[in-house]
Amino acid sequence: MTLLAQSDDGPSCYGRLTNEWVCWDYVVDYRPEIVEATTQHVAITIASVLFGLALSFPLALLARRLPRLESTVLGVSTGLYTVPSLALFPLLVPFTGLSATTVVIGLGLYALTVLVRAILEGLRAVPEDVRESARGLGYGDGRLLLRVELPLAVPVVMAGLRVATVSTVALTTVGSLVAYGGLGNLIAEGVQSNFRAQLLTAAVLCVVLAVLLDVVIVLAQRVLTPWTRTAG
Repeated sequence: MTLLAQSDDGPSCYGRLTNEWVCWDYVVDYRPEIVEATTQHVAITIASVLFGLALSFPLALLARRLPRLESTVLGVSTGLYTVPSLALFPLLVPFTGLSATTVVIGLGLYALTVLVRAILEGLRAVPEDVRESARGLGYGDGRLLLRVELPLAVPVVMAGLRVATVSTVALTTVGSLVAYGGLGNLIAEGVQSNFRAQLLTAAVLCVVLAVLLDVVIVLAQRVLTPWTRTAG
């Protein structure tokens, strides 16, 4: 556990007698711990979102192909989000142990709430006349999905992906329950020891990560949908 420094040599914004919120000395002195926590946070966030995408894509296709199952698929994916992390993680621990896998699976399941709906709505937004034109050109179901429907669904899917990613950055902090919370570990330690500089620094970095990942997704969308730039 990270503790307040005990040195009294010279003026400092953290130590025995001082405990300021904004403290660059803390950032310098604890740089390795901050970098390690940030790296873990990014890795868990990306892995969780990718896991959520891998699950949500077939679920969305199933809901579209079998309309009678749509309410069930959406209900289950939404219901998972209501399960508190304090309950979900302990349920996973017997199978995955106290590991990053536990956090990735849990956060991936939470992401289904947004991603399943985004993919389903994105596919539904494809104009029917476009589908008919593609079928008239000899496109089968698989080719129609990959070459026509998915590219046109990208803007809606990306909008959902942005929401899921930003929320996952915040939710990753709860991974501190199993010691794999990235910056959440620093936040938990900062709360326990009343280490203000550590608490604020970790919280600010979470916000910065969320903004940076959101920007990356926006840029990726622009690359994947060049026709929208031309239209603008």
